[in-house]
Amino acid sequence: MSTHVAIVWNPSKTSREELEAAVPTTDIALSWHSTTPDDPGSTATRDALASGATVVVAAGGDGTVRAVAEQLARERSTAELVVVPMGTGNLLARNLDIPLGDVSAALGRAFDGTQARRLDLGWIETDLDGEPRRLAFAVMAGIGIDAHMITETDDDLKDKAGWLAYVESLGRALKASELIDISISFDGAAPATVEAHTMLIGNCGTIQAGITLLPDADPCDGELNLLLLSADSIGQWLDTLRAFAWDNGIRKLLTGEKETQDADTATHVSARTISVSLPEPRVLEIDGDDLGEVTAVSIQTQPDAIRIR
Repeated sequence: MSTHVAIVWNPSKTSREELEAAVPTTDIALSWHSTTPDDPGSTATRDALASGATVVVAAGGDGTVRAVAEQLARERSTAELVVVPMGTGNLLARNLDIPLGDVSAALGRAFDGTQARRLDLGWIETDLDGEPRRLAFAVMAGIGIDAHMITETDDDLKDKAGWLAYVESLGRALKASELIDISISFDGAAPATVEAHTMLIGNCGTIQAGITLLPDADPCDGELNLLLLSADSIGQWLDTLRAFAWDNGIRKLLTGEKETQDADTATHVSARTISVSLPEPRVLEIDGDDLGEVTAVSIQTQPDAIRIR
């Protein structure tokens, strides 16, 4: 099959002219598909596949990448995904060592025959504004501090300072994240109630600044990894930081130990399916996008959902 590269780009993050300047001289068929504010990539990806694309480039932020990956999985496409990270977080790119800040290097993977790898996706089923929705995520989904950081971050500051703008919103996010009783079931087992203010479910484990929140996360192992946080005082937060920095960081490097250690305020679980019920509405985010408030979610992994270079 002859190669056809389709470039799906977000005009709020880049321009066609910038991307065209980074395309190498080639005889490979090329087509262009722009996202819109109301559609971050689903229609553009459908159009790309309809045009015969064998490689689909997602040029934009994590929201664009998520939408393109979701559509590839929905259509069970064999087209390979190439990510050109041009957003604030660029979390999938960070986890897969895709070049950051170098459009030519990232885009070049669409043309140079870089071998693709399998990538799992997580799928969330929930009601949003009274309507049932099923949405995919490539990196992380969650409620609590991470979701509140997104809703509390100033967009103008984010445009100027990039991901550091999330740090500025951390205090407000902490204040908004109160402990609640969360009912959770793993892989169909009986539900258990745990007290936490933050729940992260990840396909990948690393966020900005190289911080690893989910040490066991592997985007192609067929499982999702969950982190529950319940720290509610300075002493408890110090215990949480110790667990991340020492128990699951430096000590693991020194000893070669592979098992992730829990703390009293930080619990890790791996599972293929996760069902969650909340006593009151909480903001849900997936791959950096605020979806609104939910009271129940079902999450499952789709192993080998797409292929990515």
